[in-house]
Amino acid sequence: MKKNKKKLWIIGIAAVILLVVLAMGKKKGWFGNGTEMKVSVETVSYRDLVETVAANGKIQPETEVKITPYISGEIVELYVREGDEVSAGDLLAIVDPELYITAQARAMASLNTTKANEASARARLAQTEAQFKNSELNFYRTKSLWEQKVISNSEFESAEANYQVAAAEVDAAKQSLIAAEYNVKSAEANVKEANENLTKTKIYAPISGTVSLLNIEKGERVAGASTFSAGTEILRIANLAAMEVNVEVNENDIIRVELNDTCLIEVDAHLGKKFTGIVTEIATSANTAGTSADQITNFDVKIRILPSSYSELLKADDPTYAPLRPGMSATVDIQTNTASHVLTVPIQAVTTRTDTLGAANNTREQGIPEFEENANPVEPEEKDEKATQLTVVFVIENNTAILRTVETGIQDNQYIVITDGLEEGEKVITGPYRAISRTLKHNTAVMEVDKEELFKE
Repeated sequence: MKKNKKKLWIIGIAAVILLVVLAMGKKKGWFGNGTEMKVSVETVSYRDLVETVAANGKIQPETEVKITPYISGEIVELYVREGDEVSAGDLLAIVDPELYITAQARAMASLNTTKANEASARARLAQTEAQFKNSELNFYRTKSLWEQKVISNSEFESAEANYQVAAAEVDAAKQSLIAAEYNVKSAEANVKEANENLTKTKIYAPISGTVSLLNIEKGERVAGASTFSAGTEILRIANLAAMEVNVEVNENDIIRVELNDTCLIEVDAHLGKKFTGIVTEIATSANTAGTSADQITNFDVKIRILPSSYSELLKADDPTYAPLRPGMSATVDIQTNTASHVLTVPIQAVTTRTDTLGAANNTREQGIPEFEENANPVEPEEKDEKATQLTVVFVIENNTAILRTVETGIQDNQYIVITDGLEEGEKVITGPYRAISRTLKHNTAVMEVDKEELFKE
């Protein structure tokens, strides 16, 4: 009986030890027989990398003029259609000139009246000056006789009064002439304005180019531009030989964009074709959209499309044909940085872990830092002062995932540069994404499989 109890006791202890060993072995990856985590891998290798900033926008001409009439009225003549080629100075349309012809005639009549008044004022001045001269001579003769006591005081005073009245009439006549001259200048200005308004009933092309937009038809009424109104936009003339893409770049990426950066442009209307461009303009002021809680901040960037990149699309038998038209949608990759023969890994292989001890040293040389069990970044309000975010990858060694801290550089859409922490030829785990970003830990047992098999599961 005692022997049976002893045997049972030994078996129990052995079972506990076996369970502990199994648990530790599974955790350490000593065995698994199919229980290992299946992962896809890729070899660390050297590549040429081009960092890009992606943006979407619309194609527009570099030069486009919106034409608005100076005066209001009905369009009585229209000489162009949308798509026509025009040269600077060509007559495009005529606004009904009848009212302005009448206004010009009225202004001319007013000018002639003021000129007649000016002539009358000038003649009146000459008359008063003659009268003044006669009064002046009479005054001095009377004064001489008065001094000789030949005439009475009343006769002298009468001659003096006539002299002063004549002088005042001369001054008044001079002022009347000045007023008449001002009236003539005002009437001349009115005539000039009437002539200009009559001239502006004819609308001419300010530049050479293509009529890219026509908003009106013959017989429609248009409003002229004024201080309080922009007026009716009747048409646009654009130089379709020089096109650009106007895109919006997010505030996080705009600091990497510089003037003259090379760009690859894809236009929805030309699938499979890539055009080349360069950055010509970067806005200094931002465009904001949305509320304060979810506000989006972007900056306008203009990219010139190089004509050499679409020369084969032009038609020799149709010089007016434009393969790129205003309003077409385009996607742009702005090449902001280039690196040649650099060590790279797929972007999805790189993730972050929280180091609670602040030990950001390379794990190959100084061991593995103590990481939070939860692979998610620590929220700012819960983050310990000593905790830091480390950039890491998982290297596969002997069917085991080894966590490795790395330093990164520029990246493109697929790969990222590794400046420290890896060597060429090492294999890094690239999937599944959830395992890399959350569940995979140092020394986890793994099994390398093809991507196709991984995604099937």
